[in-house]
Parts: sequence; C-alpha cells; structure tokens
Amino acid sequence: MIYPKIPLAQSIIEICLAKGITTIIISPGSRNAPLTIGFVSNPDFQCYSIADERAAAFFALGIAQQTKQPVALVCTSGSALLNYYPAFAEAFYSQIPLIVISADRPQSKIDIGDGQTIRQENVFENHSLYNANLHEVASTENDLKINEAINTAITQKGPVHINAPFEEPLYETVSELSVEVNIIASANATQTISIEEVSEFATIWNNSTKKMILVGVNEPNAINEKIIDAFAKEESVVVLTETTSNLHHDTFIKNIDTIITPFTNDDFEDFRPEILVTFGGMVVSKRIKAFLRKYKPKYHWHIDSLRAYDTFGALTKHFEVDPNMFFDTFLPLTNSIESNYFQQLDAVKVLRKLKSDWYLSKISFSDFKVFEKVIHCLPTNSQLQISNSSAIRYAQLIDIDPSIEVYCNRGTSGIDGSTSTAIGAAVANEKQTIFITGDVGFLYDSNALWNNYIPKNFKIILINNGGGGIFRILPGHEETPVFNTFFETSHCLTAEYLAKMYGFEYSIASDEMSLETSLTALYAQNEKPSILEIFTPTLENNSILLQYFKELV
Repeated sequence: MIYPKIPLAQSIIEICLAKGITTIIISPGSRNAPLTIGFVSNPDFQCYSIADERAAAFFALGIAQQTKQPVALVCTSGSALLNYYPAFAEAFYSQIPLIVISADRPQSKIDIGDGQTIRQENVFENHSLYNANLHEVASTENDLKINEAINTAITQKGPVHINAPFEEPLYETVSELSVEVNIIASANATQTISIEEVSEFATIWNNSTKKMILVGVNEPNAINEKIIDAFAKEESVVVLTETTSNLHHDTFIKNIDTIITPFTNDDFEDFRPEILVTFGGMVVSKRIKAFLRKYKPKYHWHIDSLRAYDTFGALTKHFEVDPNMFFDTFLPLTNSIESNYFQQLDAVKVLRKLKSDWYLSKISFSDFKVFEKVIHCLPTNSQLQISNSSAIRYAQLIDIDPSIEVYCNRGTSGIDGSTSTAIGAAVANEKQTIFITGDVGFLYDSNALWNNYIPKNFKIILINNGGGGIFRILPGHEETPVFNTFFETSHCLTAEYLAKMYGFEYSIASDEMSLETSLTALYAQNEKPSILEIFTPTLENNSILLQYFKELV
C-alpha cells in the first residue's frame, strides 16, 4: 500500500476510513497532494476528480443527498476553498452531511505574501456545524478534532470543515503507516417521545375543527402509510404538499398556489387554521407563507429531530423527534371531530382542477405548456431533479406521478449548482434521472458538464426563454433596457456547442409537435447523456402564467 509521507495526511485518511467516509471528491491541486495520493492509492475509497470546486461541491451534495451518508471534499489551498461555499451553505440549510477537507499552508506562511494563501481557518463559520483547525504535526488533539468533525456531520446532518496545514515536500510516499490514530465512535442518541409529552397537545387537537398539515421538502417514502391514511380520513384536517414533499394521497392539496391565489380576504379568514403542523424542510410557495404570516394560526407545531424555523412568526412548539415517531405516539390519542374544513377546501380543489385543465388545454406554446407536457411524460419510477427560480415554481402547478421522486436545492434556493447536484444524484442513484432547468441556471452551472462520471441515461430538459423569466412574473417588471440587461439578463445563447464539447446528445423543440417527438426520442436514446433544449416565447410566457390565476375563479 502507498501512503503519503506526511503523518497528518495519514491521520485524516485513516480516520475517514475507520468512520466509513469512503466517497471522496477531489479537486486537483498541489497543496492537497498528500491527501489525494493517500485517498486514491487505497481501493477502499471511491474517488472522483472534479476540476471546478463549485461544481465539485454540488456534485458531492447530490451524492450525499441520495446516500444519506457524508461525502468528503478535498481541495488545495487559497480561493479553491471559497468555491465550496455555495454548496456548503445549501448543505447546512438542507441538512445534508458534507465534510470539507482543505489543505493549507502552515500558519507561519499566512499573511506574509505567500502565493495561493488566504485565511482558511473558520472560513465557513456562519454555516459550519464544526470547524477542525488542525496543527501541522499529527497528534491526539488533531485526531480528536477530526473525529468530532466527522461525528458531527453524521449525527447533526450537515457540513463540517477540516483545515489541514501541510509543508513541502508534498509528494513523498511511504509503504508503511507512521501513525496510530484514535477513533471515537459517534453517539447514537435514541429518539423517544412519551404519551405524557404529547397528551396536552392531543387535547388541543381534539378540540379544534381546523387543522392544517403543511409539508415542506421531504424524502420519498419517509412517512408511514398508516399515518398518511390517518391524515386523509380526518375531516377537520387539510394536508398541503408540494412537488418536493414526495408525499401523496388523493385527498391532499398538492397545487397550493392554484388553490389559494384567487382567495378573497374572507376566503383566507375561513381558511385560517387553528392548528398548523409542519414537518420537512423549506416550503417553496411564497403565497402560503404570506397567508400564514398574515392569518396566523393559534398554534404552530413543527416536528423535526434537529431544527425548527419560525417561518410564519407563529411557532409555539418544536417536537424534536422524527415525524413517524411523533405521529405513532400522538395519533392514537386523537379523536375524529365533526368539521367541514376539509370538505370546503376539497370543493375548491375540484373547481380549480376543472378550471386549470380547461386553461391548459387552450393556451399557446409557452413555458407553462412545456412544463405540463414534460412532467406528464416523465418515466414512472424515475427521479426528477429541478433547478430553482421559474422551474420549481412551474413544477408546483402540475400534477406529478406519485412514483417519481423529486429533488431541488431549496436550502438556499440558488441557481448556482443545480446541474452539478443532479449529476451527483444520478451517479449515486440507479434510477433514471431527469433534470429540468431554465437557461440562466444551466448556463451559470455549465461547468457541471465537465465531469467524466455522468451516466449515459442522464437527461437534461433545458427550457430556454432567453433570460431570467421569473423576473417578468414578479411585481415591478417593466420592458426597459435596465430590466432586460440587469434583471432578466437577456441573451441569445444555446446549449448546442456545450453539448458537442462535452459529448451530449442534443436536440431541440420549439412547438408542441416537435416537443412531443423530441420527448419520445429523448427517452429512447440511452447511448450517451442527452440535452433537449426547448425554446419558448420570452414575451408571452409571463402573461400566460399570470392569466392562469385570473381564470381559476
């Protein structure tokens, strides 16, 4: 076996192996050579080389998103480390375990004018669950910090930073280890909740005729079927889900904006819940957030084993436990209560469905029409990755087959690494993966395609409306040079030459007929990854979407 000669590098590698951290994403560099040599030389590690650090970090995020296990990122010193930050922040807010291991100059070389050198210690402090600032010499103290970092990433589900200073020479190797590392097991805290802890809340529940359950970003198949059925049977309960909730039942409200956008003030008052129960991650719908902030529930209970955000300014209780464990204890204490809360909203849902179907049947080719066609044509039992901005908001309006798993980087809601995340997810998951994105997000993360590991059946559906179309939907839009240049970022770029450069199959569509033909061909071709670029009319898209909400009444 080949090992790096530097003892500190040996310690990091051996502790990672002992802790089961075996997926390593390496960005090429020199200062991190001792780590790179050690990881790559050991067949127990699965190593990937991704040159662009920002893309590498989101690629790692996609793998960790799927495996639910920490993925390690290794980079050289200097600004390379800073390029991990967007994915690092996303991991923090989406509760995804990442371990960033940065090579650094020794402390004596910092701030003296040495090249490729910045202040790396604690650089992620605002979003890091733990910062291990190591000393140059291998030691028990260093081992404890490395253990603590990895254990924290595992137990608290988030990103940590290990900063390791190395002095030259960097490339020397040995055939025997010179260190004996200390391994500290992570604490596996057993989650429990007692009947006594929830009995008073069950009493409140049993006396309420308006209970709303709102589910944010949620893992597929995370909630037990018997709990879902219990929600569906209770006429005083309304369940609101989103595309990213991955929670399905015929009785649930899955197109929130379609339901509530046309509401009057009286409608909103009638809809105000007495009890709001939330679980899962971030909520996409701005309209439901605005509604609950204005028409606050009397009680807001959030269920999450780690964190609770007071999103609506009404949080009254955080149950620090897994939702299944909570509801298994809580639901047997509840009683059905006579109420028309569900019935009233269900009637609205039926009406909105009729209006929505009719409107979609008559509109011209546009972003909205494309999303309807694309989502309805997704293969069953596939995985859908969606970029942020317009793409995720359009997707919220279209019913999706329950067999399809849906993911989106909603922790920070940025466009910066959606493609890289989708590719990482495709690598880590055997399912057919389709990525739907807009043109600005795709171009922003085009280095995601600079990746030698993209599965042959990976599909990108790129909706090109010539700029940041979401800004046309937001209040304040005016057709001016300032708007077109600095908000919408109008452009005439396409993905054609990027596809050729990176070896993707490429096709286009610009009307309904060519879209249907292209979608059929897209899923029939699995010899190499594919991009289907769909061109939609920039000036018509926003008016078609805005008119949709007016026609729902």
